[in-house]
Amino acid sequence: MHYEIKGEPMPVVICNLDAGEKMITERGSMVWMSPNLKMETTAGGFGKALGRMFSGESIFQNIYTANNGNGMIAFASSFPGSIRAIEITPDKPVICQKSAFLACTEGVELSVFFQKRFRAGFFGGEGFIMQKLSGSGIAFVEIDGSAVEYELKPGQEMIVDTGNLAIADSTVSIDICAVGGFKNTLFGGEGIFNTVVTGPGRITLQTMPLSQFAQSIASCLPHSSSD
Repeated sequence: MHYEIKGEPMPVVICNLDAGEKMITERGSMVWMSPNLKMETTAGGFGKALGRMFSGESIFQNIYTANNGNGMIAFASSFPGSIRAIEITPDKPVICQKSAFLACTEGVELSVFFQKRFRAGFFGGEGFIMQKLSGSGIAFVEIDGSAVEYELKPGQEMIVDTGNLAIADSTVSIDICAVGGFKNTLFGGEGIFNTVVTGPGRITLQTMPLSQFAQSIASCLPHSSSD
């Protein structure tokens, strides 16, 4: 499979498949394809379907297969930002934000990931549940806004505003810390908690989480008044 990512800030990934190759997506993200791509919708087993549902995806998978020769299929992002291609190997699963998964090659498995530390999930802003990509293959993940990557050394920490952590290696530890100080909490505009990520491992941060974007738009809308 060869791919090309084009068109930021509304990106699309165009995948060119060899005969018999498959692409898998959890939702209606296909935007165009060659006529020899055959689609099959499956739940893939109750346990896996339930895990995908808890991780923010559909319980069903759409599997596209190139029949009778090579084929082409394109998947588009659902929000202005970027698409990242991640190579998944059995020894290097990846954790990503809820609903970040776009599509993958056959061999990549999407499952639910529970934070090891309950308070990190409960107060971390994006919920207790994240997505885990494991197995072997290429996965395409959506980033809200622009993406900035850092390689953390063992023990190296970074404080991240709530919702800005998009992707992390499974070796990265995720926790939360209080902003601290009554005035900072009440008037600082940064919320009550921040996320703390600790290496080793690579993290990808996003500049405009969908939740923050929605809040910004809502604050600009006129408030309805009742007579």
